[in-house]
Amino acid sequence: MITKRRWAARVCILLAVLGAGPVPVSAAADEPAAKEAPKVELVLDVSGSMRARDIDGQTRMAAAKQAFNEVLDAVPAEVRLGIRTLGADYPGDDRKRGCKDTRQLYPVGPLDRTEAKTAVATLAPTGWTPIGPALLGAAEDLKGGAATKRIVLITDGEDTCAPLDPCQVARDIAAQGIHLVIDTLGLVPDAKTRQQLTCIAEATGGTYTTVQHTDELSGRVRQLVKRAADPVVTPVATRGAERCTDAPQLQPGLYTDRASFGQHRWYRVDVLPGQELRASVTVSADRAVNNDYGVMLRAVTVRGREIVRGSESGHGRTDAISTGLRYPKAPRDGIDFDPDEDDDAEVKPAAETVCLEVSNAFAAPPSVKTTPGMPVELTVDLVDAPDAASDVASFGLGRGWWLLGVLVLAGLLAGLVWGWLSRWRIAVWRTN
Repeated sequence: MITKRRWAARVCILLAVLGAGPVPVSAAADEPAAKEAPKVELVLDVSGSMRARDIDGQTRMAAAKQAFNEVLDAVPAEVRLGIRTLGADYPGDDRKRGCKDTRQLYPVGPLDRTEAKTAVATLAPTGWTPIGPALLGAAEDLKGGAATKRIVLITDGEDTCAPLDPCQVARDIAAQGIHLVIDTLGLVPDAKTRQQLTCIAEATGGTYTTVQHTDELSGRVRQLVKRAADPVVTPVATRGAERCTDAPQLQPGLYTDRASFGQHRWYRVDVLPGQELRASVTVSADRAVNNDYGVMLRAVTVRGREIVRGSESGHGRTDAISTGLRYPKAPRDGIDFDPDEDDDAEVKPAAETVCLEVSNAFAAPPSVKTTPGMPVELTVDLVDAPDAASDVASFGLGRGWWLLGVLVLAGLLAGLVWGWLSRWRIAVWRTN
């Protein structure tokens, strides 16, 4: 009897092991592959011109070191960061040697903050400005894998090693299809430096920023390093028209265009009943502009009636200025429509074509080139329209004519009440 029970127990244990064994394997197979850590390499100009003392009362090199220390303290744990220098080692006049003066100061990988800060502290302004060779070296440092890759170039001058054009180097890097973005920052740049750095950034879908203060440098570099850990959205190049009838039809997404000073650009978006259009625009001042400027985004019907607008103004030199708007379209007869739902409805609601007008009030001195136009970034999104009365947009106050009507009606009622009270007081006074 005891023997039978032991055999039964052994059989139960064996069945349990066989039944439970495959579970961990199956669970492991169902787990998604770990996302590869994003890679960033900071490329710092250490050429002789970095000795200039024009950033917050200190040299450009001292400002860069201070900013780097702040950036290294804020690097996200998931980012693999490296540092490359240009012009840091050769102080002589041999152009051939000076144009090879670029090296990796800190390898791309998990960050040891103390070690990286120590390496940066040893730098001193020395030699040439081989931007093209430095970009090629940084691309080589970041090669391999499917991770997000980003180069952040910080320099105070244009390349001194032509004919290796750094702008062409950036185009060649973009043509490799390795999804590497180059962002550029100019320390107190002149017009030629600004033009070259803008070209480098635009070739790979990156951004250019003018920097004149230490806090601007550290803040912008921190922002770019953190951006590397975020999903990358590639903007779609488009070309706005001079009037709505010729405007390109846009779907939800991110778009880029260029607009000259004071130019109006038109785009079209179809909005279904039950949807809300959300749009925003950013115009980048990528050159020296006059003080007092602005940008406006309007939503207009095809017949020219303004629906809603957003505007923003600025004063002084900034890198970008943005504004946005919301336009909710009420469901037809209280019935919402889902464009992604495949139903058998015989009649589908017609979409309303909304014209988006982007205009700017920038101006510049006569010495500043007006072509190409300034970079414009337009974001378009369509979401479910709000249905709560507490939402200002659903109530309609986001449209200027609704608000105007409410104010006129309120003023009329207040006038009638005040007039009646005045007549009543006069009548009482005469009686007494």
